[in-house]
Amino acid sequence: MVVPTARPQRRAQRGGSAARILPTGAGWYRAFAVVAAGFGLYAGSPPRELWWLAPIAFAVFAAVVRGRSARAGFGYGLLFGFAYLLPLLGWLQDFLGADFGPWPWLGVAAVEALFVGLAGAGMARVSRLPGAPVWMAAVFVTAEIARSAVPFGGFPWGRLAFTQDTGALLSLASIGGAVAVSFAVALTGAGLAELAHRARTPRGWIAPAAAVLVPVLAGLVAWPFVGTDAQAGTARVAIVQGNAPNIGLGLLYEDDVLHDNHIAAADRLADDVAAGRVPRPDFVVLPEQVGSWGPDRADPDLSAVAARLGVPLVVGGLGQDADGELHNLVLKWDPATGAGAEYVKQHLVPFAETIPMRPIARLVSPFVDRFRQDMVPGDQPGVLDVGGVRLGVGICYDVSYDDVFTGATQWGATLLAVPTNNAWYGHSEMSYQQLAMSRLRAVEHGRAVLVAATSGVSAVVQPDGSVTRQSELFTAQTLVAEVPLRTDQTIATRLGSAPTWTVVLLGVGAVAASWWRPRRAAHA
Repeated sequence: MVVPTARPQRRAQRGGSAARILPTGAGWYRAFAVVAAGFGLYAGSPPRELWWLAPIAFAVFAAVVRGRSARAGFGYGLLFGFAYLLPLLGWLQDFLGADFGPWPWLGVAAVEALFVGLAGAGMARVSRLPGAPVWMAAVFVTAEIARSAVPFGGFPWGRLAFTQDTGALLSLASIGGAVAVSFAVALTGAGLAELAHRARTPRGWIAPAAAVLVPVLAGLVAWPFVGTDAQAGTARVAIVQGNAPNIGLGLLYEDDVLHDNHIAAADRLADDVAAGRVPRPDFVVLPEQVGSWGPDRADPDLSAVAARLGVPLVVGGLGQDADGELHNLVLKWDPATGAGAEYVKQHLVPFAETIPMRPIARLVSPFVDRFRQDMVPGDQPGVLDVGGVRLGVGICYDVSYDDVFTGATQWGATLLAVPTNNAWYGHSEMSYQQLAMSRLRAVEHGRAVLVAATSGVSAVVQPDGSVTRQSELFTAQTLVAEVPLRTDQTIATRLGSAPTWTVVLLGVGAVAASWWRPRRAAHA
């Protein structure tokens, strides 16, 4: 007679599986480590110039998930993501918290942290493969790419690349764009984790050391090739920051304040030009949402100030077409003929400019009742011929996406501009986080970038990512600068989306290999 001793033992194990969802013993130390690493990654983000914290933070995360189960990797990734994204996106709470509580902030952070959790699960799987640092980096960046696309068009905020606006790795943007910079950060961090794991092993340290050193050396070697010379001459530009009241959501009900403030600031610039205090610019850039136009695109105030200045304006606003479609757009405003060529924003902000699930969205967004219809995105790169300059345009949120300025530069833009309205977000870090994206785009495409913000920060960014002029938050300021016009296309511009798809293939392929390899070993 066989005594069934094994079955009760299995039941006991199954009964205890729920308890293993929470960490025990060393698991608590690992959980604390990834939370500290996530906050460390936030601490290395703009406006702080602590770019070197990003690879160190990623190294801690990679060390914790190395060799773990996919389920454990997911849990640790979720913790890492929350610890990073909650403070990084604190401006959402500043913006919406008073009226909607913490739910919009927590909801966005949770959705984005899910992708980091999936990255952690994938990294745990591929950490067993030869050359693990490469595959772990590819998996993490693949998750970044995914969350930049879905849901509702994605949310690219918080990519590793955007922590590197002052770092040694920034130059790699000129070779492979934001994807290359993110991959370099992750590879350096994963290499550090592997080196720490092999610290007591006399052999086998060469590969992880290469994973650490190659990205850093590549970044240093690439810097001399980041072009800044004025290949097509220079342009004198003026950026008008007319300011806005720091009233958060109250700005929704102050329809004319942005328009009036910026007309007044542009008039002051015209006075200074007429008096000889400021040299006449070739054109003037005004921020997003300064105007509001019907199908005829008429605005006597803009026409008057353009005529006084005697140069074209580049101005953002809301425009309705004859068929009723509403767009967030930027217009070229000629001093003689008025509104001309326009660029329509390609990437709309979900739950603001386009509202999915309106009955539910009403609980977390003030824009549902403010805009009864969704805005319609554009589908063409923005290149405007302004004052003899081919100006590439991306509006606000556009700058976080890879395709907008890639398309504009491929279409011949010699200078880039980012009109934006950040007045919603008070004195938070949001404007500085967005400025870091503009700095990366400058290096990525070898173009100067003009950032025109309603209430700051406005800036003049050189093709090497350096900021030569910058305004303060919630002040009325006008920046006038001479900027280089450039025609050469960087490797990143010419490659377009190829680096993105390469990393996705590496990441997905590595995860697939991690499932296939154990099964092959089991059948051997």
